[in-house]
Amino acid sequence: MKILAIDVGGSHVKFAATTHNSPSRFESGPKMTPGQMVKKILKATKGWRYDAVSIGYPGVVRHGSIARDPYNLGSGWVGFDFSAALGRPVKLVNDAAMQALGDYAGGTMLFLGLGTGLGSALIVDGVIAAMELGHLHYAHGRNYEDYVGAQGRARLGNKKWRRKVSDVVEDFRKALLPDYIVIGGGNAVRLKRLPPQTHLGNNDFAFLGGFRLWDRAYQHAERPVKGGSHPAIPE
Repeated sequence: MKILAIDVGGSHVKFAATTHNSPSRFESGPKMTPGQMVKKILKATKGWRYDAVSIGYPGVVRHGSIARDPYNLGSGWVGFDFSAALGRPVKLVNDAAMQALGDYAGGTMLFLGLGTGLGSALIVDGVIAAMELGHLHYAHGRNYEDYVGAQGRARLGNKKWRRKVSDVVEDFRKALLPDYIVIGGGNAVRLKRLPPQTHLGNNDFAFLGGFRLWDRAYQHAERPVKGGSHPAIPE
């Protein structure tokens, strides 16, 4: 099966296919609607061959459907029929969950995505739970995302932001007890050093996660993910 994987973000939409492994992108922004996104995708992928589509969505997805419009994009996402608009079967997952599946190498893994906001997902023995840790209250009337997302970095400056990221990672480690933590997202490269027991994710593995959604070995992550093209997480 040939798959098109779309990673929707607050600043860019990135996409790749099993037949076009080099990722492409276009700008998104706070006014982008799902109809506008689909129009650009269809134009950019004209001539591509794919049988199905995976979409990583920056918000709450329940039972394969968008449950809430995103914080960093336009409106109209809830109830939008992507299958009809794209003319292919579509699987929708939270964007952090899609990258987490691509980065997963077994055991219990916490994924934290440092981007426009804070994406998060937990995989326990192959079972994925998309989470909204970034929206939990943190301090001074602000949530975690307000401190380690893009606005937090702009407000705090890089030095204080890096310290805050380390503090937040340690909070989640103590609460969730993962075997390892993978840090991804566009701002992950701004960390001079990674917190203990964390690993730098490859943002392009979001596409691998999208491809894996249609693989019987990974569908619904009903059993542990083993092997594949992903490198093993070092001890």
